[in-house]
Amino acid sequence: MSELDFPPIRVAGRGRGWYRGDCHVHSVHSDGKLTPQQLAADARAAGLDFLATTEHNTPDAHGTWGRHAGNDLLVILGEEVTTRTGHWLALGIPAGQVVGWDYGVFDGMLDRHLDEVHRAGGLCVAAHPHAPYASGTFMYPYQGLDAVEVWNGPWGSDVPWQADNEAALAEWGRALAADIHQGRWRPAVGNSDTHLEGQIGIPHTVVLAEELSANAILAGIRAGRSWIAESAAVELSLTISAGSHHAGIGERLTTGGEPAVARAEVRGVPSGTVSFHTVQGKMHSAPLPGTGAGAVQWHTNAEESAFIRIEVRHPGGHMAALSNPIILT
Repeated sequence: MSELDFPPIRVAGRGRGWYRGDCHVHSVHSDGKLTPQQLAADARAAGLDFLATTEHNTPDAHGTWGRHAGNDLLVILGEEVTTRTGHWLALGIPAGQVVGWDYGVFDGMLDRHLDEVHRAGGLCVAAHPHAPYASGTFMYPYQGLDAVEVWNGPWGSDVPWQADNEAALAEWGRALAADIHQGRWRPAVGNSDTHLEGQIGIPHTVVLAEELSANAILAGIRAGRSWIAESAAVELSLTISAGSHHAGIGERLTTGGEPAVARAEVRGVPSGTVSFHTVQGKMHSAPLPGTGAGAVQWHTNAEESAFIRIEVRHPGGHMAALSNPIILT
């Protein structure tokens, strides 16, 4: 048996910035077809800064990733906890840890395993909540989870096992207002669920983190300081200003009764459409030019919009990018 080689938890010299990563990938150590070496090469080619290893119900791959990480790729240790009535991602767990999975929604065991991950400093994510296969649909309530994977794999794919991303996004969006009002909302994330060549990074989550480390990336995801991109060719920013104050994705803006201006800047989505969504649903949309690069503004206020998030879609309706909200008070 080869010596275990765990990846470092931090990449030196990488400070505050936006980092692209895929937190749901599989290798030959569970049901994937690629080796960790191949996954690492594909992640770099896709423009990713980090990935999470999430084999089904096993940590067997953890000790193989050290030789494939580097000063340009952070590897976060995790597991796809594949229960009888839904899957969830345990991210940032200790090397070699196995998170319990042999239960279903009626067994009352989920919370104890979420607590186990949280005590270790990890993050718990509901995976592909509307996947159309046995055990794939997430039947548990979202309470206790930190985030929801609203985008899993290519948007609108017609393969029979593809998760229904439109349904997952709509469900998350409907709950967002009540969750924000109660003071505990769950950010949206997007991952590829890679099993085959050419899948990694489609989509991925772009995270504002204080450094390129496991703890900082997970903190950024937990706080909702993130947006989802279909590829590294897509760039997005969303800011809201009111008077002399402004806020970015995942932040809270106190408007003081001042009118608010939301500004979205997008690159890489030719002839796409940017739409602004609030507690009242989709409130405004505007086209992008054929070059795919443009800026869109929308005027509102905190009384009308408790939060604002955006979606960017291609002309055919498939998603190119979407953001977590900015909260207005």
